[in-house]
Amino acid sequence: MLKHWPPLSWLRGFEAAARLSSFHKAADELHLTQSAISQQIRSLEAYLEQPLFFRSGRRVTLTDAGHDLLSTTQAMLQQLAVGIRRLGQYQKPNQLVLNTTPAFARHWLLPRLADFRQQHPHVDLWIFSTDEVPDMVSQTIDLAVRDDISSQAECSFKVLHTDRLYPACHPSVLAQPAVQRTTLHGEREMDWSHWAVEAGIDVGQQDQGLNFSDPGLLLDAACAGLGIALVSQVLSRQARDSGLLQPLVEQTIRGPNWALLTHRDSESNAQQLIDWLTSNLEADNPA
Repeated sequence: MLKHWPPLSWLRGFEAAARLSSFHKAADELHLTQSAISQQIRSLEAYLEQPLFFRSGRRVTLTDAGHDLLSTTQAMLQQLAVGIRRLGQYQKPNQLVLNTTPAFARHWLLPRLADFRQQHPHVDLWIFSTDEVPDMVSQTIDLAVRDDISSQAECSFKVLHTDRLYPACHPSVLAQPAVQRTTLHGEREMDWSHWAVEAGIDVGQQDQGLNFSDPGLLLDAACAGLGIALVSQVLSRQARDSGLLQPLVEQTIRGPNWALLTHRDSESNAQQLIDWLTSNLEADNPA
């Protein structure tokens, strides 16, 4: 597509002349001669095969086509400027890019970030949450903590913690008759069929109810009193401590493995974050 675009220098010259209503002022702003600006505008008009300005002495005004192109050009140049400024974040010497799931970022990591920041104020942490498993080779990611990853090339792989699942709900739901409680369903390991096989305990779960693909949203729904859910011990620790969740039974079953992928080029720089993640997961969820 880019080969069909006019040169960027023409568009910059056009935007300045249109905004200032003057080729002379545009030349001063861009540190060019007035004849250079005039040539850029003529070249752009020839390229587009239509006039962009009405000329009247030293003053110029836009044609309808010029007004249309000005709005597009200004939006494009502004977006380009923002994108270029954003590249500065990749030059930060102490930056670490951590990829994780939205659920882990919101329910486990966020409540503990103040502690990490206090212990390691020099680390410039960038939390990159995605539903999809990242490609650590092609993407600029230093480490990933997820419950859906396996080993990848050029990375070290380590299982940090094996999660446990248990049925829970908001305390207000416990006051409802069991047959009236809505059942909240999840995907993958967070499914009631897994509970039925592994625990064999009927807690009033039903086949019908509300369904969630995101375990974080499933946990939010349970905390909001929408029904009973099979929740992650790792993700629900904060909600349980704050009284938003109460287990239906003390029985737990095996859940997914929370694992760590670290790119080999980032291992030494990421060690403090790795140690912090490992110790906090172990402290929150002892075996």
